[in-house]
Amino acid sequence: MRHLTIVDTTLRDGEQTAGVVFSNQEKLRIARLLDEVGVHQIEAGVAVMGGDEKKAISAITKLGLKASIMGWNRAVISDIEASLACGVDAVAISISTSDIHIEHKLKTTREDVLERMIKATEFAKREGVYISVNAEDASRSSMDFLVQFAKEAKKAGADRLRYCDTVGILDPFTTYDNIKTLIEKAGINVEMHTHDDFGMATANALAGVKAGASHVGVTVNGLGERAGNAALEEVVMALKFLLDTDLSFVTERFVELSEYIARASGRMLPPWKSIVGSNMFAHESGIHADGALKNPRTYEAFSPEDVGLERQIVIGKHSGTASIKAKFKEYGKEITEEEAVVMLEKVRALAVDMKRSLFDKELVYIYGDMLKQKK
Repeated sequence: MRHLTIVDTTLRDGEQTAGVVFSNQEKLRIARLLDEVGVHQIEAGVAVMGGDEKKAISAITKLGLKASIMGWNRAVISDIEASLACGVDAVAISISTSDIHIEHKLKTTREDVLERMIKATEFAKREGVYISVNAEDASRSSMDFLVQFAKEAKKAGADRLRYCDTVGILDPFTTYDNIKTLIEKAGINVEMHTHDDFGMATANALAGVKAGASHVGVTVNGLGERAGNAALEEVVMALKFLLDTDLSFVTERFVELSEYIARASGRMLPPWKSIVGSNMFAHESGIHADGALKNPRTYEAFSPEDVGLERQIVIGKHSGTASIKAKFKEYGKEITEEEAVVMLEKVRALAVDMKRSLFDKELVYIYGDMLKQKK
């Protein structure tokens, strides 16, 4: 099993989510949590912004974390100097490689892009830090130019190339082909940095890993520009359970981490969110609940304890008698099949009237009313 490096950019790309700002204290807590769950490298921010951003990055580098701390930079020497002044041990040097960005955003040429990247990379190399050269908008770049860019980056001293699907236009099949070609032709370590505009950020990250990428960029809860990035919790759990690659993360704390980021970012954690949403182990449908009660593996890909959740049997319109009996067992009360059948009719009627599942107290009231009618 080969080792993969997880690079978390919640503090940089995550905070670039429209309307999201982390306080400096929140940034320190997030960095500690990321380190404690097992993240290998934390992209802490953009030092050249100065002010609170620079203070937060400096404070994070002094926490004594196991994770490498990276600063994000344009391909500009003064940016890199600002990151180095914060004490980071790694720098990301970012510049666009697609013709649409080079022509319309940078208003320059491919040759100038190469020159800027090489100068910045050579400077960082002399400073002795780990270097990721980021090919912004790589997924819309000419493969020939991208290979040339990667080769020049490696020659200048880069440790890896960050392949950015900046506008999230990749699919897993194209991703696999592109990354395989890039690695074969340029011979450089590749980091996947995928966006979720078409809902495929995690799938594309995994496709890149399949093709030989050695690093995966993620954010907690998939925070990030527009539709966000590949989610840390999704990537790590998919690697473990689908690709048989256990990175020894403390996944049992994923819900704790996700809930903290949700509060700090002011972005709710949807109940239906993969891996960490509260509905992940909530069973209402009679057939599903009955199967889960008999053997949880019938309707669960992994255990709730694996991520810090609990299994819930929800009573509502789609419930069956097995669920009702199991729910009353939770209260320490055994009810008969006959009682469960009578209750089920009342439960379904009330659930339709209320347009929701029922609270525990409502079940108890229904049971009480049923006993009174028996007398």
